[in-house]
Amino acid sequence: MELTVLGGCGAWPTPWQACSGYLVVCDGFRLLIDPGYATLPPLLAAVRAEDVDAVLVTHGHPDHCADLNPLLRARALGGADPPPPPLPLYSLPGALDAVLALDPTGMLDGAWTPREFSAGARFGIGPFSVATWLLPHFVPNAGLRLTDPRGRVLAYTGDTGPSPRLPELARDADLFLCEATHPDAVPAQDAGRLLSARLAGRYARQAGAARLLLTHLWPGTPHEDALGAARDTFAGPLGVATSGTVVRPGHIQSTKTSSHPW
Repeated sequence: MELTVLGGCGAWPTPWQACSGYLVVCDGFRLLIDPGYATLPPLLAAVRAEDVDAVLVTHGHPDHCADLNPLLRARALGGADPPPPPLPLYSLPGALDAVLALDPTGMLDGAWTPREFSAGARFGIGPFSVATWLLPHFVPNAGLRLTDPRGRVLAYTGDTGPSPRLPELARDADLFLCEATHPDAVPAQDAGRLLSARLAGRYARQAGAARLLLTHLWPGTPHEDALGAARDTFAGPLGVATSGTVVRPGHIQSTKTSSHPW
């Protein structure tokens, strides 16, 4: 299993960082997770649009799914010969309704096929076994646990607030990709729906996760602030999800060492 970070910025993209987006590849199968704002350009720098095999979305906020629209346009209108098959879209019920309605009816007919699931479901996508958890956020959000055929585990929260389910989600994971919008205190109005880096570190320690990758930082948050807060609660290898980072869960590897001591 290999994870390429397309972006890890919360809320909106910056000139240097796309919003949430992750390409996970195993045995040649390319799974795109959470194609948020501005993730299509870095995706296309890595693979062709028609080579994406499936999309998995944690929740319907546009910073996690907006670039599904241009991806589908590229597949449907790009002139590939033969045309790519309909793209399987895995999501909670209704989560993709808004983004799929952006184009006129019929324009993207045949470009996708829905694969809706309920939080708590377990299913397969290509070589991956996927387990899901309903986690607290402003809209329904599915935490994800992906296991590859070799037993490597990637756990990903999507966006979430504090939950006793998080240590279960990330139990003994090779890589825990965890929401960390704020370094320390989360503003009171958001405290039940978002996490801090400090809490992310605590959950990673409770879960026994091998490595922690912080994501969904608020735009402009200094990475060292988030890393410092998480280091107070998690002693293992630690980093921030930044565009272009490549990690192989279960292996000590990253293309960007400045935020990744492993």
